[in-house]
This record gives sequence, C-alpha cells and structure tokens, in this order.
Amino acid sequence: MYRQRLTLPALTLTALTLLPLAVACGNEKGGGTGSSSVGADTEPSVTGVDWTVDSVTVNGTTHQAPDGAHVEIAKDGRATGNYGCNSFHSTATFKGDRITLSRTLSTEMACEKRPMEFEASLARALAAGPLTAEAGQGKLTLTTTEGDRVHLTEEKDAPLYGTKWTVNSLVGGDVAQSLPAAADGKAWLTFTKKSGDKEAGGKEAGDKEAGDKKGANKKGADKETGTVSGSLGCNRVSAKATVRGSHITLGAPRTTRQMCSGSLMTAEKSLLKLFDSTVSYRIDHRSITLTSENGEGIGAMADR
Repeated sequence: MYRQRLTLPALTLTALTLLPLAVACGNEKGGGTGSSSVGADTEPSVTGVDWTVDSVTVNGTTHQAPDGAHVEIAKDGRATGNYGCNSFHSTATFKGDRITLSRTLSTEMACEKRPMEFEASLARALAAGPLTAEAGQGKLTLTTTEGDRVHLTEEKDAPLYGTKWTVNSLVGGDVAQSLPAAADGKAWLTFTKKSGDKEAGGKEAGDKEAGDKKGANKKGADKETGTVSGSLGCNRVSAKATVRGSHITLGAPRTTRQMCSGSLMTAEKSLLKLFDSTVSYRIDHRSITLTSENGEGIGAMADR
C-alpha cells in the first residue's frame, strides 16, 4: 500500500543530523582524537551530505540497518531519506545548534518483518527529542537523552562501473524534465570496464572517479575501454564506451527492434541521441548526469 501520512509533531535534532562537509569528505587531519562534537554554526557545512544509517542501539541492544536506510538534508532545507522500508521527506529549519524537521511525510508500505522492526526503532530514536551529535572521519553518532544511539556513515559516490543507473530525467540546457510515466523505472544503463584495463600509474579505472566527477578532464589522461548496456525503456541497448577523464565516448548503439507505446518510443529516441557521440559525465552521491556538447542529456540515480 503506497499511501502517504502526515506526521504533525516535529523532529528536533541537536545540530546536525549531518556531519560537517569537511569532515565528511574524509579529512584525516582532525583534532587528534578522531572525533569531535558538532558546533553551533553548522547549516552551511551539513547540508548536501548523504548519510547511510548503519545501526540503531536501543536499551543497549544494537540493531543493524537494512540496505537503503539513509538521511540527507539539501541546501534548500528539504530533508529526505528512508527509514529502512518507507521513504520520508520533510522541511528542515536551523536555529543555533539545532535542526527541526517539520511536517514530515512518509510512505506506508508494508515490508518484511526485519526492515519494519528496524524502521520503528529508528523512527522512535529520531523522534525522542534533542539528539547530541558526535562526528569524525566520516562517522556520525546521534545520541538521545535516554542513551539510545543512531550510527551513520557518509555515503560515498556510487561508482561509474557496475552500477545500475536508472534514468529519471531528460536534460535540456538548464532544464530537466521527468520521463513519461510509461517509461518510469524502465530505462537504465550499466557501464562495464574491460577486464584488466588500467588508469595511468597502474590504478584501476574506477579509482579516479572522485576527481573526474568535478569536471577535471585532464589533458592526455589514459582512456578506459569497456561497454554500456541496458534498456531504453522499450528496447535493450548495448554499445562500446570509452572513458577519458570526465568524458565518455559512446559507440554506435545495438538495439532490439520491439515496438512500444508512443510515449516510450519518444523517450527512447531522446536516449538514443547520446550514442555515437562523446558526452561529459558527473557523479554526485548516487546521481549521474550525462550531457552532450549541445547541452542535452539525461539524469539517472543509482539503484540501492
């Protein structure tokens, strides 16, 4: 059942459900002890960080989180995440060393027993009142006044290779529009690196994605050859894919020849424009954009 419920009581978290960005990025030179308490002036540095929930400790017993439990607060104050089964979103406001999540909406799906039990524990912990945050080296612990704890880890960027990227938008210049409803969740791409292919200096091709995603296409960078395969929403597709820096050269597409509904075929034609050309790519947490030289492209999310 996919209903939404409105939770009227606000959730109040002591400065920061999210670790300061400088720490979240893996800064190894912290204050010597490897951890630090979260300070008061935190809003600019805590937003835009995606946190994976590792576990919740309640009454001394630790419960491991199911895959997919996470929290993120965007720079515009939108808070989104997943309790382990159901997704939620709310509005985050900052005052001093506190964050208030108000007018929380969540889905009401019924999942397997274990995710539902964990979800109840996590929801209770987050709603238990002010949470004290202790953070360091990509880790965050939120402690309730009763001593229960939520343990989180900064989520790394999804790798280009091996990830199933589900297409969720078509990009044209600065405008992005959703795929037609008929194509929702049906179009996806996965990049595969040729076995044994290496970066300059002997590193695997995936090792340099973090630097390349910021748009630094280094001149003369070694290329990584491989393939891309997936679905265009209607037909299957595959092609050669050569990665150099922050650019991918996609070869001529090989597709099946099934006929589908008009909206599916329209979306498919838009996706096919990316092939037999060079596109730039950028990875941000679990999202990727592929953009052609004329500004057209796609946005996609990594499957969890």
